[in-house]
Amino acid sequence: MVVDLLNEITGKKNATPAQIAMAWLLAQKPWIVPIPGLVQLDHLEENLGAANVKLTLEDLHEIEDAFSKLTIKGERLCDVFLKDIER
Repeated sequence: MVVDLLNEITGKKNATPAQIAMAWLLAQKPWIVPIPGLVQLDHLEENLGAANVKLTLEDLHEIEDAFSKLTIKGERLCDVFLKDIER
């Protein structure tokens, strides 16, 4: 469901799924700064391309609507790691 929508948006925007995800983050609030991990130079170049992806209000609403229909299960980290961080 969400993957299909993201693939549709990537086709419309001529962007990769990672670029759409980062563009979505950038569109949320001006003070949100994505900090992606990367190992290879081509990943850095791909990530930088997200700054050129312009999501419309319609795109943002479609993404929000798709995610609102998901049920998230489980913790974001396993118990071993959760013990090591403040919550």
